Amino acid sequence: MRTRLVVLTWLALVAPVLAQPAERFEAFLADLRSEAVAAGVNGAFYDSIISGMTPDPRVPNLVETQPECTTPIWDYLDSRISSGRIERGKTAMARQAELFAAVGQAYGVDPYVLGAIWGMETDYGAVLSNDNLIRPIVRSLATVAWQRRSRFAEDKADFIAALKLTAANGGMSPVGSWAGAIGHLQVNPSNVLAHGTDGDGDGRIDLHASLADALVTSAVYLRRLGYQPGLDWGFEVVVPDSFDYLLASRDQLRPVSFFAERGIVRVANRQFADLSTPVFLYVPAGRSGPKFLMTANYLVFKGYNFSDSYAMAVAHLTDRLKGSGPFVTPWPRDTQFPGLAQRQAIQQALKQLGLYDGAVDGRIGPITQAAYARFQAQRGEIADGFVTRAAFDALSAAVR
Repeated sequence: MRTRLVVLTWLALVAPVLAQPAERFEAFLADLRSEAVAAGVNGAFYDSIISGMTPDPRVPNLVETQPECTTPIWDYLDSRISSGRIERGKTAMARQAELFAAVGQAYGVDPYVLGAIWGMETDYGAVLSNDNLIRPIVRSLATVAWQRRSRFAEDKADFIAALKLTAANGGMSPVGSWAGAIGHLQVNPSNVLAHGTDGDGDGRIDLHASLADALVTSAVYLRRLGYQPGLDWGFEVVVPDSFDYLLASRDQLRPVSFFAERGIVRVANRQFADLSTPVFLYVPAGRSGPKFLMTANYLVFKGYNFSDSYAMAVAHLTDRLKGSGPFVTPWPRDTQFPGLAQRQAIQQALKQLGLYDGAVDGRIGPITQAAYARFQAQRGEIADGFVTRAAFDALSAAVR
């Protein structure tokens, strides 16, 4: 009987499922009113804003197809760190060299990190004039919250923050992305309220119209996330075949010397500047792809946007804007990956095997990867935690 239940559970997870909002849009907004008022939004103002509001038709599809959640990391990097974007970034930063230098000096954030985020988020401000991409955010955020995706509490908070920004702006909604991110470096409304800073001294905070406001706000935000001045994001490394990949955990940062003693070296005969720097080993594409020793500043990038693909892109674009070249180790581009339902089934199987206690949502992040690495280790395989189509096949056999 247990085997039959396991198989039925597995088949149910593999079947495609399309989540639908549980209630009408109007009813959802009406129910959210008390929460918004409790958070400081005027009730009459709330009523006037949501009156006649309809869902933004762009949002449901975009929620399901965020590129950092559905694209192999090398394709994501290729599309966002093109030669054109690198050259445009160098030119854009050169035009604003005095501003970038001043912000870096005043706030302790590497100007090239800010330049990389600027490039990643709005192609150095180029997309801010695109009405198809940049629109009033209150409607889109209401729609995002209505979708009740995995970050529902944060989406509601951003919707309420957008209402507060709208009230402070005379009833005019700020403009931004479908997810509500505002300005040159795309800061979400909750963080605009928390960290928004007047960078140009005009008495206003306008992350859309003022690059100075946007740079300073993001610098303040990064510092409050724990960014350490003068610390690199990490280093590409070579890992010996004998290395125990179960040590590749970001739960505990260890000094570079810990990894050097186990045979890890930098690529291209480069040297570690400080063996005492705390790092963790990051293996985004398994034992055959590029590998990195990451510092705490890489984790700060993930605080800005939780996706590892995004954080890796900011890190790499930072270096490319400084004149560095591509990664030395090639990506395993012929890898076959599981689809969404299969990723959910992988997580469910790991849960059934007692190796995973996270959400069954199809998002393959560090927790799922660590669980799969433990499964690999139990089977006597190299435990690199790289979740591919082969992981689905192996786990399907293991729970049948």
